Amino acid sequence: MAMDAAEIQRLIKEGIPDAVVKIEDLRGDGDHYAAHVTSSQFAGKTRIQQHQMVYQALRGNMGEALHALALQTAVPAE
Repeated sequence: MAMDAAEIQRLIKEGIPDAVVKIEDLRGDGDHYAAHVTSSQFAGKTRIQQHQMVYQALRGNMGEALHALALQTAVPAE
């Protein structure tokens, strides 16, 4: 069962409350998305740690309901 963009955004924002999340359905199939997530909680963390935070927020849906996610993370510009 595929996830819709609104559900992905909701889960990320619940897990990372200050996140600004932009989701794009890459193929229109509800299975392949690109996400850009910006959060002050990423400050001082490696890119891998940032991505792990997002995957944790997705509560195990990565690889299950969500097949592919091209993920970009960033710290807000000060």
